[in-house]
Amino acid sequence: MLVASFVWPVGGVIAALCGIALIGGVVAAVHHAEVVAHRIGEPFGTLVLAVSVTVIEASLIISLILGGGERVDVLVRDTVFATVMIIATGVIGVCSLLGSIRHHEQQFRIDGAGPAFAALAALAVLVLVMPAFTESAPGARYTTAQLAFVSVGSLSLWCVFVFFQTVSHRDYFLPIGPLAGEHAPPPTGARALESLVLLLVALTAVILLAKQLSPTIESAVTALGAPRIAVGIAVALLVLMPESIAAARAALANRMQTSMNLALGSALATIGLTVPVVVAVCIAFDLPIVLGVDQKDIVLLALTLLVGAIGIGTGRTNLMYGAVQLLIFAAFLFLALVP
Repeated sequence: MLVASFVWPVGGVIAALCGIALIGGVVAAVHHAEVVAHRIGEPFGTLVLAVSVTVIEASLIISLILGGGERVDVLVRDTVFATVMIIATGVIGVCSLLGSIRHHEQQFRIDGAGPAFAALAALAVLVLVMPAFTESAPGARYTTAQLAFVSVGSLSLWCVFVFFQTVSHRDYFLPIGPLAGEHAPPPTGARALESLVLLLVALTAVILLAKQLSPTIESAVTALGAPRIAVGIAVALLVLMPESIAAARAALANRMQTSMNLALGSALATIGLTVPVVVAVCIAFDLPIVLGVDQKDIVLLALTLLVGAIGIGTGRTNLMYGAVQLLIFAAFLFLALVP
């Protein structure tokens, strides 16, 4: 279908078949990522999927920006904000709700989740909120110097988090409870290497199919009269499908620690990797970029960070926490379409 999308115009039947192929690529990516994760163990396994998907997200955003179009200057902002909201409310909410329905209550290590969420809050405010309050550039923009500072700071904090997660405090991100060691035998090295190659193939197919479908998505958004942020939400949903499915499956298997590792790690990688790469491209090609969100989105982000801090501070998830998170996620989607 990817080859077909390059040969024939993407529309009608071809677009529908490409959408089905995209979902198939996502399912394949999740499977192979879980094989690799099982082989190398936590927390490295979740890091593999988070970095892979974030690289794909950055590639997709850059391709859309360089391709031009209406209001591409806000595409980075809309996609990053949508990613943070989808992960911090939608993914964590679904995992909490599904996990509580099947297992009543689940635990995770606050020693690791707490610092990760603190880093996410700091980066989200610096990247998405502060541009609306600075005075050096008009509107919700950063100057070139401010963009460089935020990009270097975001990348540096993400690197510190990776060191914290995988080296200095790795035990903070390991599964807890008696189920931690009750997995099937790990796959062989050859099987894990095969899955790693197929993971890269599947992720590449996902990003290229998403790129081919993006004009169709933009046309659909325009035809429906939806706000421009709907494009950013659609891009984020497409890119985050592998991690979201993997996190939900982990919660159903009573591995909430893995779900939290995936969710928080992905959100941090989105800001810590995607923003510096995209900003560097925009500076190099002298392209306009707007990072600051409006007042409505600032309130939603503040509510998300407040509720997230309360929930993560307990080290447990339950039915009520999942319901609250999903309400905020539903409000985000509704207010994006009906501002």
